[in-house]
Amino acid sequence: MTIDPTARIAPQVELAADVEVGPWVIIDGPTSIGAGTRLLARAYVGPYTTIGRHNLIGFGAVVGYDPQDYAFTGEESYTIIGDHNLIREYATIHRGSKPGSATRLGNHNFIMALSHMAHNSQVGNHVVVVNGALVGGYVEVGDRAFVSANCLLHQFIRVGTLAILRGGSRASRDVPPYCILDGTHTVRGVNLVGLRRAGFTREQIQALRQAFRILFSRRVNLTEALARVEAEVPLTPEVQHLLDFIRSSKRGVAMGAAEPGDAEF
Repeated sequence: MTIDPTARIAPQVELAADVEVGPWVIIDGPTSIGAGTRLLARAYVGPYTTIGRHNLIGFGAVVGYDPQDYAFTGEESYTIIGDHNLIREYATIHRGSKPGSATRLGNHNFIMALSHMAHNSQVGNHVVVVNGALVGGYVEVGDRAFVSANCLLHQFIRVGTLAILRGGSRASRDVPPYCILDGTHTVRGVNLVGLRRAGFTREQIQALRQAFRILFSRRVNLTEALARVEAEVPLTPEVQHLLDFIRSSKRGVAMGAAEPGDAEF
C-alpha cells in the first residue's frame, strides 16, 4: 500500500493492501476500496462508498459526495463502483438521494473528465461517458452505450444497450437500444459500427435495420409501428428487446426524424 503523507483518510476506511493514495486525497468513511485501485492527487471519496478492484480515480475527481437534491438531509445512502473503471479528472459521481438508495457504476467503464453522474443514476458495463456529459438523477444507461461530449440526459430516462449519442445531444425521452441519436432525442440510424464490434451477425443487424425503418424512418404512431414490426420483421432476441424496451417506457421514446430521408437505416 502506498499512501502519500498529505492524504487524509478517515478511521472507518478499509483499503486493500495495494491501494495507491496520492497527494492531498481525502477519503471519508465508512468506505471500502478494493485491490489495485489508484486515487490520484486531490481526489475525494465520500462516505458510504464501495469501490471495487483496479479502478483509477483521477485528479480532483469526486466520488460519493452528497447529491444535489433539496430533499436530501444527510441520510445514509450509497455509491457503489465496480471493477476496472477509469474515472478521469474532475468527474463527479454523487451518492443516492433517498435513505438506503445508491448510485451505481458497473465494470469496465470510462467516465471522462468533467462529466457528471447524478444521484441514483445506474450505469452498466463497458459504457463510455465523454467529457462534459451530464447524466441526470435516476438515469439508467445500458451496457456498451456511448454518451458523447456535452450530452444532456434528463432525470429518469433510460439509454438502451449499444446506443450512441452524438456530441451535444439532449434527451428527455428514453433512448432506444442499438440506435444513433442526435439533436433533441431524434433517432438518426442504427449503430452499425457498435453492433459489428459487439459481434452481431449480418442477419441480426438486418433484422434490426428493418425494425428501425418501420419505427423511426419518420415520425409515426408507435403502437401501429410496433404491430407492423411484429408482423413483418424476424423477431430475433435483439428485435424483441427493442420492442420490449419501447413498450416499457414511462417517459416516452425518442422520435424518428421530422422529415423522411433525414435518417439512414
